[in-house]
Amino acid sequence: MTDDRAGGRANDPTGTDRDAQFWHDARRHLLRYGVSFTPEIIERASGSFVYAAGGRRILDFTSGQMSAILGHSHPRIVECVQRQIAGLDHLFSGMLSRPVVDLARRLAGTLPDPLDKVLLLTTGAESNEAAVRMAKLVTGRHEIVSFARSWHGMTQAAASATYSAGRKGYGPGAPGNFAIPVPHSYHPDITHPDGTLDWQRQLDLAFDLVDAQSTGSLAACLVEPVLSSGGVIEPPAGYFAALLRKCRERGMLLILDEAQTGLCRTGTWYAFERDGVVPDILTLSKTLGAGLPLAAVITSAEIEERAHERGFLFFTTHVSDPLVAAVGNTVLDVLESDHLDEQARSRGEFLRKGLDELAAGHPVIGDVRGRGLLLGVEFTTGDTDTSAGDALGARVTGRCLELGLHMNIVQLPGMGGTLRIAPPLTATEEELTLGLEILDQALTEVAAPA
Repeated sequence: MTDDRAGGRANDPTGTDRDAQFWHDARRHLLRYGVSFTPEIIERASGSFVYAAGGRRILDFTSGQMSAILGHSHPRIVECVQRQIAGLDHLFSGMLSRPVVDLARRLAGTLPDPLDKVLLLTTGAESNEAAVRMAKLVTGRHEIVSFARSWHGMTQAAASATYSAGRKGYGPGAPGNFAIPVPHSYHPDITHPDGTLDWQRQLDLAFDLVDAQSTGSLAACLVEPVLSSGGVIEPPAGYFAALLRKCRERGMLLILDEAQTGLCRTGTWYAFERDGVVPDILTLSKTLGAGLPLAAVITSAEIEERAHERGFLFFTTHVSDPLVAAVGNTVLDVLESDHLDEQARSRGEFLRKGLDELAAGHPVIGDVRGRGLLLGVEFTTGDTDTSAGDALGARVTGRCLELGLHMNIVQLPGMGGTLRIAPPLTATEEELTLGLEILDQALTEVAAPA
């Protein structure tokens, strides 16, 4: 007797035929979207681990897609989803529910004045799309400045402000988008006499070029406090205050995209706190839903009022959905009750110390950087051809996966491969130690000198 529910035979105890059918169906029916599929069938996930077919356990050092800050299947998230979906899941976009208003109020309470108006959406691209749309409407301008190597999403305005990938072959982006160089201390382009990055001169030159190209219609600057997909690059202290001054001089709004850095990931509730600046518009996503599709745009009452007066429209299918809003409230509950900002700092220091020790023993590690539990490890081969670093990174991550550790490698022109390490904020020191041991073994096996 066959069992069509699984696409295989009920009398197949090993599942070999089912697995072969799975990969056949995947190759035949899945549209590829820019990432290589991990050669594992993932059947469940719990805490800091995902489990492949056959029960193989894989330590997740990417928190899913940099989102599952509470780990996988956190019991309070599970309970929240089960309870909420049984009572109130989705509404007409003009209807309001208590979870939505509660989450808006609570998010505003985690932020400095005047950030107190909240729009709840689904993805990071959508929140950046809404933020750019709002900035253009309230300023009456259309030009947007972003970092080279930025990643803000794949929808039109977000993709037009994304420079790390995906720009070629799709025709023109939105008009009036300008890229400025990333202040990268490990790869300084404009330097002081001692060879260190002169970020102020770099920023001055960048805006001289922006001004030369602008038609006088600069609306906003959209940037990440830490460029994650760009290679875990953290601009130096003081940079964002200087960037905000550049914006103010030109009547531009400052939009900070904290999709990956917001909600305790970097050791504070928001990464911008380090710099003492307050953005005009803040966007959140990934970490807000802890793995579920939830995003937010947060701005001031003044900007919201001006946008409303001018007819701001961002009416989407899942705006203000109660199910994910309830999840967002639960995420805030856990972050607060478990003091996960403090834990991200302490666990981040523990992980950083371990990575620094690995760097001391493995010459192929050129730089360790980042903040809290968002860290980067850049490989170097001593070769001027950075593709060698990319290839090394691919070998290291491949071996890590074989040994039971899922890692992500960022590969960008002009840099070697960079590991982007973002375990859940709930990861234990024992789990972090396991990850360090596996990475050490992988480096020893595939990167040791011949």
